[in-house]
Amino acid sequence: MGEVARGGCCPPMDLFRSEPMQLVQLIIPIESAHRTVSYLGDLALLQFKDLNADKSPFQRTYATQIKRCGEMARRLRFFKEQMSKAGVSPKYSTTPIDVNIDDLDVKLAEIETELTEMNANGEKLQRSYNELVEYKLVLQKAGEFFHSAQSRALEQQREYESRQLSGESVETPLLQDQVDFLPAHELSGDSKQVKLGFLAGLVPREKSMVFERILFRATRGNVFLRQATVENPVIDPVSGDKIEKNVFVVFYAGEKAKSKILKICDAFGANRYPFAEELGKQAQMIREVSGKLAELKTTIDAGLLHRENLLNTIGAKFEQWDFLVRKEKSIHHTLNMLSLDVTKKCLVAEGWSPVFATKQIQDALHRAAFDSNSQVNAIFQVLHTRELPPTYFRTNKFTSSFQGIIDSYGVAKYQEANPTVYTVVTFPFLFAVMFGDWGHGICLLLAALYFIIREKKLSSQKLDDITEMTFGGRYVILLMALFSIYTGFIYNEFFSVPFEIFGPSAYECRDLSCRYTKPLDWDATTVGLIKVRDTYPFGVDPVWHGSRSELPFLNSLKMKMSILLGVAQMNLGIIMSYFNAKFFRNCVNVWFQFIPQMIFLNSLFGYLSLLIIVKWCTGSQADLYHILIYMFLSPTDELGENQLFPGQKNLQLVLLLLAFVSVPWMLIPKPFILKKQHEARHGAESYTPLESTDESLLVESNHDSHGHEEFEFSEVFVHQLIHTIEFVLGAVSNTASYLRLWALSLAHSELSSVFYEKVLILAWGYNNVIILIVGLIVFIFATVGVLLVMETLSAFLHALRLHWVEFQNKFYEGDGYKFHPFSFSLQDDEE
Repeated sequence: MGEVARGGCCPPMDLFRSEPMQLVQLIIPIESAHRTVSYLGDLALLQFKDLNADKSPFQRTYATQIKRCGEMARRLRFFKEQMSKAGVSPKYSTTPIDVNIDDLDVKLAEIETELTEMNANGEKLQRSYNELVEYKLVLQKAGEFFHSAQSRALEQQREYESRQLSGESVETPLLQDQVDFLPAHELSGDSKQVKLGFLAGLVPREKSMVFERILFRATRGNVFLRQATVENPVIDPVSGDKIEKNVFVVFYAGEKAKSKILKICDAFGANRYPFAEELGKQAQMIREVSGKLAELKTTIDAGLLHRENLLNTIGAKFEQWDFLVRKEKSIHHTLNMLSLDVTKKCLVAEGWSPVFATKQIQDALHRAAFDSNSQVNAIFQVLHTRELPPTYFRTNKFTSSFQGIIDSYGVAKYQEANPTVYTVVTFPFLFAVMFGDWGHGICLLLAALYFIIREKKLSSQKLDDITEMTFGGRYVILLMALFSIYTGFIYNEFFSVPFEIFGPSAYECRDLSCRYTKPLDWDATTVGLIKVRDTYPFGVDPVWHGSRSELPFLNSLKMKMSILLGVAQMNLGIIMSYFNAKFFRNCVNVWFQFIPQMIFLNSLFGYLSLLIIVKWCTGSQADLYHILIYMFLSPTDELGENQLFPGQKNLQLVLLLLAFVSVPWMLIPKPFILKKQHEARHGAESYTPLESTDESLLVESNHDSHGHEEFEFSEVFVHQLIHTIEFVLGAVSNTASYLRLWALSLAHSELSSVFYEKVLILAWGYNNVIILIVGLIVFIFATVGVLLVMETLSAFLHALRLHWVEFQNKFYEGDGYKFHPFSFSLQDDEE
């Protein structure tokens, strides 16, 4: 359907209708299939259909190749994880890599084996190093226990002997702490020989108190425990985490106590290390451990250097390898969607492509056959089908964000009128009506220009969600800012402050004493104003701001302007439905949808818009609320002082009659006409001749084929009834919905005025630098946080709603599906 552009491979971009699509069939020789799919992926203009939907992934032809590509992708993810841990970032390279996928598979397997061995060896060495570090700490701290205890025991021995020689009567105590510090030594005198065993190690500091308590209870107090704090956290050999630990030495008597202590140490994760009693052996062990630590440190450093070099080598080619593996996997995934013909020598493919891409696809097929040294070229043919084609709009970086706004509501049906053409202008304009302030607009403009100027750098970076969303809509923000500056000039507001930009005010103070002062200093609330010049040439006269009539005047202006804009946009939506009906040759929708809808909407709210314009032009004092209400309640009454032009009463009666007639006009005829068309179509199809052999390639689909479906008149009538009621009620509610333009514009203006007067001006009045700086900071944060962030988001969402609900529901079905061509540039999203 629609005109097909001719005379070039790429016709001019047309956003109003989606690209004409065609269902094509490719018959590709096996030997050139891989290269053909690769070239079509580079072209990105063909959406393949899955011809093997009834088969599981494991039953398809290229399942083995996909499994191999998955294994290669796993290795690459392993490399990326190792590089991330080592702080090595992959280097982006634009030079193409010339490597066979089989060679790459072997190379990746070898690198994985080497890297795995290096990691295992490194972990073993690091664990040994951590154990030696702990061992050295045990030797140092426990050695201090034994050295101090032995010194004290020798002192006690000498004191005991001196007392024996002097003949003093010394009572031997039952328990002496010093005895515990002389393991396996025999004390002189009548003391009993005591032999104690001991264990030394490290225990986590957070568990040390519980560890001591459990030891005491398990052995019934028959142990002696000494602990010393390790100043710096140590790396645990088992977990690899840095943990604060204490060195402990447990003295015990008997094997039974020893077995209990060993179990408790295992339960608390306490690492035990061998320890000698003799001070000489302790010093020798410390020297040996220090030597081993130095050797291990050298070995670990050399291993880390070798591993870093290997990871840098991987990082230099990682992006190229990753792209090649992803490309290979997507090619085989696409080949699995193709079906084998009966000879097992060709693959048959079907898919959607734009009509303009026919020559490009054929060139890619010929090039693939030539590069593959295939003796047979691939066959390209167009299939005739009733299936609804996908929707494809060619967009650029400017229009893509606007198209995304429409697609978020629903993808356009094939060749349906696209609202994006008008949304490019109407969306930022309606936003600006609610956000009208040229000071705030300049701030938005600067933000948009920042993203636009740095778009090349930012597009290649990984951004967070909010920044990425803002960057994607940078051109929407640009137009929103420009339109906000324009409406700000109309409202004459710069951070709520008016300026005489386009000339002097048309009004002056009525009292001569204040006539020549600045407009902002007029005491308009008590003195009043008088018009002395021609009307202010553009926008709102600055004298209105601050006057006692400001709020009534601006309210009336913005409310009436909102109704005019709303009725205009709704009329545009209905006119778009006419172009849709004309394009699809649907005369029923023209006569029984478009015409009665236009009559109904304009008989009521089009007439209201006319009254608003006439009142503005004539300066009449007529009450438009009274006119519109009594147009329904008392249509035959005289208008009196509310009459705006001659013949207004008769015009209202005609419009009221047309509005009432248009409702059954929309409701009744269409279902009967559709039923008659269905019966005529079925009568013609009852005697359809047999298909010729030339039409054997016709593809049937249930997607858009209603030829043999039963026509349910009741369902059609109910649907039309719902549609009619929805339009009639929606005409009222949608018009009222456009009053949000007035409400949000008023809220934005008042908030801006409050921040200016109650923060900035108030701080200025104190004549204090500190208060002024604080006031300025509060004003900036309030302006940015509330007016430039929250108000921007609020106005954006309301403008979005006006387009999605009030505008698009007049003509936009949005029940299509997007064209997703096979493309290597989309591999990241697919992955």
